[in-house]
Amino acid sequence: MKVTEHLERANGKPLFSVEILPPLKGQDVNCTFKTLDPLVELNPAFIDVTYHRQEFIYKQKDNGLLKRYQVRKRPGTVAICAAIQNHYKIDAIPHLICGGFTKEDTEDALIDLNFLGIDNVLVLRGDPIKTEKTFVPEVGGNAYASELIEQITSLNKGSYLDDEIQESHPMDFCIGVAGYPEKHFESPNLAMDMYYLKKKVELGADYIVTQMFFDNQKYFDFVNKCREMDINVPIIPGIKPLTTFNQLTKIPQNFYIDLPEDLAIEVLKAKEKETIKEIGMEWCINQCKELIDFGVPGLHFYTMSNSINTQKVAKAIF
Repeated sequence: MKVTEHLERANGKPLFSVEILPPLKGQDVNCTFKTLDPLVELNPAFIDVTYHRQEFIYKQKDNGLLKRYQVRKRPGTVAICAAIQNHYKIDAIPHLICGGFTKEDTEDALIDLNFLGIDNVLVLRGDPIKTEKTFVPEVGGNAYASELIEQITSLNKGSYLDDEIQESHPMDFCIGVAGYPEKHFESPNLAMDMYYLKKKVELGADYIVTQMFFDNQKYFDFVNKCREMDINVPIIPGIKPLTTFNQLTKIPQNFYIDLPEDLAIEVLKAKEKETIKEIGMEWCINQCKELIDFGVPGLHFYTMSNSINTQKVAKAIF
């Protein structure tokens, strides 16, 4: 079922959904099931699976020259989503990115997803790899999320890269995109970021999932700006509880977002790990309750494959 259909059938009741990381290379699918089992008890409407692109390392050969090796620390999402959907009978949503894929690679992945009965995709440009200062698209690939959306909407109309294909069948993917209440870190300002978000919706995006935030006013303002710009698709807030002291610096550093002063001060005052976790969980629960009162279409939890924290928050609010 499409995300938009889940939202329609919910009749205004907020959906619960989660996002997980693929298992590390060398782990089997049971590692993923172990993460998801506690969350599936809460009946998530859908489960997102992130995509981690390849990285490159250089090793010195016997002759002194360096050789580049491609390293993939986590498997791709097609098989993982198929396994999740088959095992739990819950819609699994793969992340599709631009980096590391030609347009032909992307089309092949979408064909596989279509055959597997996967109806939804979350479209992202993706981050640059660690050895690149800025994002560099694959030769023959999509450079922007908007281009990737155009490719998917073309397939939804039955238009393949090979224009000689006869009697092609259209696909029917529901397309999600990311929204950034505090703007994407590469954007010069929020207005420019909103301009490109509107473009994605005009090209065919069906819903928006936001980057995590800890100040609900950021989300409220973001939604209001979207509506003023006639961006009228559902906007699902992305949520994550803060549970460790190190996250005070790691979250802003990795996700380019602010943490509210009240939350940061309370964490700084705490002396015990368990106390910090309790502060973060309580903040998250109150945050979710306020969002539900606001009328959000759902709450999407970034689990980072730690299901217990998400389970505790979800049990307190659903």
